[in-house]
Amino acid sequence: MWFHVSEPNSYLAVTGAGIDKVKIVKKALILPFQKVAKISITPFDFSMALQAMTSEKLQFSLPAVFTIGPLDEVSALEKYAVLLTGDSDGQLKSTTKSGSIGTGRNHVQDIVKGIIEGETRSIVSNMTMEELFNNRRLFKTQVIECVQKELDQFGLRIYNANVKELQDLGDSRYFESLSRKAHEGAQSQAQVDVANARMIGQVGEAEKQGETKQRIAKVNAQTAVLETERKVEKAVADQKLKTKEIQIQRELNLAQIAAERAAQQTDAELQRGVEEKRAGMELERLRATTVTQAKIARESAEQKALADYLSNTKKTDAALYQQRAEADAVAYRGTKDAEVAALLKERDAQANYIVKQKEAAGIAETAKAYGELAKVLGGPQGLMQYLMLQNNTYEKLANANAKAINGLQPKINDQTGMQPPSWLARMGGEEGVNGMSQQEKVRAKQEALMNGNGNGH
Repeated sequence: MWFHVSEPNSYLAVTGAGIDKVKIVKKALILPFQKVAKISITPFDFSMALQAMTSEKLQFSLPAVFTIGPLDEVSALEKYAVLLTGDSDGQLKSTTKSGSIGTGRNHVQDIVKGIIEGETRSIVSNMTMEELFNNRRLFKTQVIECVQKELDQFGLRIYNANVKELQDLGDSRYFESLSRKAHEGAQSQAQVDVANARMIGQVGEAEKQGETKQRIAKVNAQTAVLETERKVEKAVADQKLKTKEIQIQRELNLAQIAAERAAQQTDAELQRGVEEKRAGMELERLRATTVTQAKIARESAEQKALADYLSNTKKTDAALYQQRAEADAVAYRGTKDAEVAALLKERDAQANYIVKQKEAAGIAETAKAYGELAKVLGGPQGLMQYLMLQNNTYEKLANANAKAINGLQPKINDQTGMQPPSWLARMGGEEGVNGMSQQEKVRAKQEALMNGNGNGH
C-alpha cells in the first residue's frame, strides 16, 4: 500500500479493485490489486509539411506547426488515459524520469498527423488556389475547427496552430508568380500612391494656404468687428460714467447748498434770538435808566422846589432832552440792527417787522417814561404844566395877551378867585393895580395864576 502524489503538470490514473474504468486524481492511496500511472498534460509541438491539391488540380506544400496536448478536464483525461496511454501494442513503455507517461509518443503524433492531413485535404479540395491564397485566415480557422472536432474524442486540444507560407511543389511556379505579381503591383501601386500623395500634398498645401489666408482674413474681420463693438461699448460705458459723475456732482452740490442754507437758517434763527435778547436787555436797561432818572428828577424837584424857577426849568429841559436822545438812540439802534439782520438774512419783510416792533417798543417805553414822570410831578396836570413850561407855553400866552391889550387900559378882574399878591395890596388895592404898567400887570397875573395852580394842587 503506497500513497502517490502527482507533479503539477501530471495526473494519476488509477485502475484496479474498486474502480470500474479509470480514476483520474492528483493524489491517491494505492491499495492492493490496484495500479497507478502518471499522465503528463504538457502540450507538445510537432511540425509537418502537408502536401495537398486544390480544386484546380494544383499541388502545393503547406508547412504548419501545431501545439497539442491533453485537455485539463477529468472526462477528457479519462478518454486520453484509456485511448492514448501506452504504445500501439498496449504496453506502457514511454515514460519520463518521474514515471509519467509522455504526450509526445510517436503513435500519438501519427494519429494527430493523420487527422490533420485528412481534414486539411478535405478542406483544400473544395477551394481554389486564389481563395486559399487570399483567405488564409479563414483557411486556418476551418482547419483548426475540423481537426479539433476529431481530437475531442481522444481528449486532446489544439492550443495553437501556425500555418506558414504556402510553397510551390515540383515545377510549379504559381506562388512565385503570384508573389512577383503582387510585388510588381505593389511597386506600381506604390509609385501611383507616391504620385497621388504628391498631388494630394501639393493640392492640400495650396488648399491649406488658401484656407489659412481665408481664416486670417476672417479672423481679422471678426477682430475688427469686435474692436468696433468694444469701442462702442466703451463709449457707452464712458458716457454712462460721465452722466453718473455729473448726476452725483449735482446731487453733492444740491446737498451742499441745502446744508449751507440750513446752516444759514439756523444761524439766522440763533442771531435773531440773540438780537431779541439783546433788544430785551437794552430795553430793560433803558427802562431802569429812565425810571432811575425820573426818580432822581422827582427827588431833585422836591428838594429844589424853592430853587430858582429858570434853573429848575433848564434842568427839566436837559432831562427831557436826554430822554428824547436816548429814546431816539434806542430807536435808531433798533432800526440799524434790524437793517443789518435783514441784510444778513435777506428778509426785508422780517427786518421791517422788527423795525416797526422796535419803534412801537420805543414809543411804549417813552409812554411809560412820561407815566413815571407824571407820577413824579404829581399827576397828569403836573406833567402838562411841566411840558407847558418846557415849551414856554405860558410865556407865549402872555406875549399874545400883551399884544392883544397893547394900547388899551383894561381893567383886570380877578376871575380865578385868588387873592392878589400882598405886594399888590400894599400898593393901594384896585388903584394900585390900575396904576401898574402893562408888563407889571401881566407878570402879576402870571404869578397869580402860577401860585393859584400850585395851591390848588
